[in-house]
Amino acid sequence: MKIIDLRCAVIGKHPIVRIVTDEGLYGLGEVEFTKPYLKPWVLHFREALIGEDPTDVERCMLKIRQRGSFKPYGAAVSAIEHALWDIAGKAAGVPVYKLLGGKVRDKVRVYNGSIRKKRIGDKPEDYAADVKWMMERPENFFMVKQGISFHSNMKTSVPDFHYGVRQPPTYHGAMDQGQISERGMAHMIECVIAMKEVLGDKVSLALDCGPGWFLPDAIRFAQAVEKHNLMWLEDMLTGDYVPWVNPQAYRELTMSTSTPIHTGEQIYLRHNFKELIETQAVRIIGPDPADIGGIAELKWVAEHAYMHSIMMAPHGTANGLLGLGALINVCATLPANYIAFEYPSASDPWWEDIVVGLPTRIVKDSMIDLLEAPGLGVDIDAAGAKKYLGEEDAGFFD
Repeated sequence: MKIIDLRCAVIGKHPIVRIVTDEGLYGLGEVEFTKPYLKPWVLHFREALIGEDPTDVERCMLKIRQRGSFKPYGAAVSAIEHALWDIAGKAAGVPVYKLLGGKVRDKVRVYNGSIRKKRIGDKPEDYAADVKWMMERPENFFMVKQGISFHSNMKTSVPDFHYGVRQPPTYHGAMDQGQISERGMAHMIECVIAMKEVLGDKVSLALDCGPGWFLPDAIRFAQAVEKHNLMWLEDMLTGDYVPWVNPQAYRELTMSTSTPIHTGEQIYLRHNFKELIETQAVRIIGPDPADIGGIAELKWVAEHAYMHSIMMAPHGTANGLLGLGALINVCATLPANYIAFEYPSASDPWWEDIVVGLPTRIVKDSMIDLLEAPGLGVDIDAAGAKKYLGEEDAGFFD
């Protein structure tokens, strides 16, 4: 079997990768809906892969892996890797999790960080109302995640929240950063108290915090919320689109508090998790299979973290429904340090009409059944999707 084409089309907001073979099999991968500009970067790899056997996934990846980087550019490599595994599973007639060593669980646990309504404000009562809506959803999620501080609008809506430089809100990925004021710190703690009064011990709470904090503020806040038993504080110092890791500062933060510290969504490749893990710099890591370099890369990191007693909670909020298939397959194979992955929602409601292979009710009691179809278990209905293609992508499904 040989690759005869590598295609990429932006469907809705998501760049979708389609690898075509000379035997009629094809594989699909999906890039986050925040990255439509990556289409030409995906196509940049076409020449390197034409003629390769797609079932030799690692051999193909060795040709392109070094051309990726921290979020967002690792997403192009990651989506290609997903498509290669999709073909490999179809060629073998098995779901991809069988090719990754087989399942260790029959269902995978997920948490809610993306299914939400627009919060009407940033006051404690607004946060309380938001988590109430999230906890009452029919999926019965065991945990919800809320954005605070630099990962929310409170950085601008709360007067004098911090003393740093404010970036234009229209540019996704720009980082606000600065010392947090006493007023800002008190406001965040009031929001945590309001949310915990609603959730109690029935539904767990994690906070997506940044990046943008400086270490003294991070220590002060983590210690202040210890009594509330949060699942974790995410991406306080680095994270999201920050193209570096700061293990030394993270380790000092982790050692200062009993509140679990979490990071990792923007990190590309296992090599860049090595120091975080081996120095016990965080309690939980959260690589994204659509950014780290693919599902095999994520599995390697999970196994290394397991050996160092560090927990695993993969990121995935904007990965879409094809990305959901990748998350389900790899998380079925992860060791006992796996907690849950962040359930990805579709960027537009019509995605649910064109993606096939998923049950009508995907999440039940915060769990998802494994997908048993060959490959990643999900596909796109070409006839239904064609109306969402631009003219330049008219032949994407041919």
